[in-house]
Order: sequence, then C-alpha cells, then structure tokens
Amino acid sequence: MYEYTWYQWLCFFYLYCFFGWIFESSYVSLKEKRLVNRGFLRLPMLPLYGTGAVMMLWVSLPVQDNLLFVYLSGVAAATALEYVTGWGMERLFKVKYWDYSSQKFNLNGYICLTSSIAWGFLTLFLTEVIHKPIEHWVLGLSEQTAIIVVSAVTLCFVYDTVQSVRAALSLAKVLDAMTRMRTELEDIQVQMALLRDETGQRLEDVKEEAAQKLESVRTEAATVAGWLVGEAAERAASLRDGAVERASSLKDGAAERAASLRDGAVEQAAFLKDEALFCAQQFKTGTAKKAMRLKDEAMLCKDTGEERIRELSRRVAELARKRQHLALHMDFYRKGILRGNPTASSVRFGAALKELRQIAEKRKRK
Repeated sequence: MYEYTWYQWLCFFYLYCFFGWIFESSYVSLKEKRLVNRGFLRLPMLPLYGTGAVMMLWVSLPVQDNLLFVYLSGVAAATALEYVTGWGMERLFKVKYWDYSSQKFNLNGYICLTSSIAWGFLTLFLTEVIHKPIEHWVLGLSEQTAIIVVSAVTLCFVYDTVQSVRAALSLAKVLDAMTRMRTELEDIQVQMALLRDETGQRLEDVKEEAAQKLESVRTEAATVAGWLVGEAAERAASLRDGAVERASSLKDGAAERAASLRDGAVEQAAFLKDEALFCAQQFKTGTAKKAMRLKDEAMLCKDTGEERIRELSRRVAELARKRQHLALHMDFYRKGILRGNPTASSVRFGAALKELRQIAEKRKRK
C-alpha cells in the first residue's frame, strides 16, 4: 500500500469522495423524500469520506491480518476525524453541518456511538471488499492518463472548495447579521409596547390630576365668592339698619346726615359686591389657565410618545427590509450549502438558519 504514487493516492481520495457522496445523498434523499445534493461542496464529492477512506487504509495497514483490529482502528480513526472536522467547521463557519444530538451516546453532537460502529464496519467493507477492485482499476491506468485526470479533477476540486469556503464564511456573516437584527427587532418591539403603556398611563395620570385640580379650584372659587358676597350683603344690611336706627333717633335736622350715611353704606356694599365678583372672576381665570396648562402637558406627552413610536416603527421597517435583502440575495453556493445540509444546526443562529432554509426551499419551488 505504501508503494502507491502521489497521483494514485489522489485518485483513491477523489473516488472515495465520490462514493461517499453517492452513499450520503442516497441516504438523505430517501430520508427527506426528495433529491438532496449532500455535502459542503457543489461537486458530487464529500471530502470527509475521501479523507476517512485514505486514513482507514493507512491505520489498518499494520493490523490488516486481524479483522478485529482493523475494525477497531477504523472506529478510532474515523471517529476522531469526524469529531475534529465537525468541531473545526463549526468554529470556522458558525454552523454544525451534521448534528447527532438527537442520537444516544453522542459527544457534543459531532459523533455518536451508532456512527462510530458504522465507521468500523465500513472500514472492514472498504479494506476487504471495495478497495481491491478500485486498486486494480487505478493501478491499471497509465501514468499520463492518471496525471491528466487527477490534475483536471484537482483544479475543479480546489475551485469548488474555495468557492464553498467563501460561501460558508459569507453565510456565517449573514446568519450573524440576521440574528443581530432579529434581536434588535425584538428589543424595539418591547420598547414600543412599554412606550405605549407608559404614554397611556401618563395621559391617564395627567387627565386625572387635571380633573382633580380643576374641581378643587372650582370648589374653592365658589366658596370664596359665596363668602365674599354673603359678607358684603350682611355688611350692607347692617349699615342700612344702623343708618335707619340712627336716623330715627335724630331730630329732623339730622335726617339729611342719616340719608348721607345710608347712601354711603349702599355704596360700600356695592363696592364689596364688586370686589367679591372680581375675586370670583380671578379664580375662574386662574382655573382656566391651570386647566389649559395641564391639557397642553397632556398633549405634549402624547405627541412625544407618538413621535418616538413612529421613529421606532421606521427602524423596524428598515431592519425588516435589510433582513429580507440578506435572505433573498443568496448565491448558488450559499443556497447549495443550505439545501445540501438539511440537518445542519446552530445554537446561536438557529432561528436565522431556519428562516434562510425556508426561503431557499420556497425559491427552489418557484
């Protein structure tokens, strides 16, 4: 096995990438009940399977005469590769492209016992059944033919890998942006709800306060005015009575003086009445001004709250347009990543990932 040339190893790698793609796409398509181009790349290749197959061949070589050790070496090597690859891709692209969290005996969703057992049997199947005819076919190729084929596939593979990595990084940025916008939208909605409640409560408080003050001032004005008018009437009556009594006790020469005192009393009573009316009017004017001031304060509070709500509504519309733009403007590679990895998940960007996947599926049906 160590006698393979570099281009023969690449042949094995690409062939097993292709066979892995056939296996995964068939399995997921049957599970999803639709055709699924499985994998990270757009080419019909799954590098994880190619890398795993080459690794299985290497690690099983020292124990190739013992099937149990071949099985165990395949389990260990493939499980380690799957975990490292899954962990690295999630750290780099912020998305878990396969997730075994729903399986029993899984480790962080990257690996699980069922998958590891399957890797061991696949190693046996690979080393004892699959690899022998493939080895025979690859070794039968001429050097020139093998190099030409490997070179052409390598160019396509490298280009596809670069584009897929760029798309995955771009997708991670889109998911991050959509998640931040979603969080901001939720915060704005909470602010708008609180602002509406606060504005309504404040208006009610101002109205209640205005009504209480208005009623208090009216009552006070009526009381003072009534007291002044009553006092003026009592004083005028007292003066008139005093003038009449004094006039009757005086002789005819003093009648003229009594009449003068009576007229003075009437004038003073009229003055007191006018003063009472003036005070009552002043109270009414003050009451009207206070009521108007409270009304203006209530309207200012209402206008301020409505303006803030309109401002927040404009921000909501702007964020909605940006999220829609990000969701709809997905290139071929990003849409392919979403469709080809239906089980992909993300703890941080789960909601955004689900939304993008739904949009990609709707656009596909159209």
